[in-house]
Amino acid sequence: MSGGDWKEMFNAGCEGDLALVQHHVQSGIDVNYAHPEFLSTPLVAAILAGQEAVALYLLDHGAHPALASEFDGATPLQAARLRGLVVVEEKLYALGIPRPPAGPAPGPGQPLPRARKPVLVALVLVLFGVLLLGWLAVALSQTD
Repeated sequence: MSGGDWKEMFNAGCEGDLALVQHHVQSGIDVNYAHPEFLSTPLVAAILAGQEAVALYLLDHGAHPALASEFDGATPLQAARLRGLVVVEEKLYALGIPRPPAGPAPGPGQPLPRARKPVLVALVLVLFGVLLLGWLAVALSQTD
């Protein structure tokens, strides 16, 4: 599997291009893979993008219904409830995902529990490191 093919499938899923997603799945792209640059699963990403048809297709073609997306900090069920995709939510229940206790579903605009926090922390640390190295390089070049 090439990373480019997976990335193209991932982006197609977010954009709702079901035909392109089908092409890549039929070509053997792993629907449960989370690319190190993305840290997101195609299923959760499609659900959060509101692409119901893509999400249902991925579930019908091997996407794990309980596989959480690290970047989004959400499971497929959490994402479906957040986006209000009732058909996807019901499909997840039919695939064995337990129903949550009665109570309101998270509404649009409400953050997911850990959404994007690990990635943000890593980004800040990398930027700090780059700035520190740049400052150090300038300081050393001025001593010569």
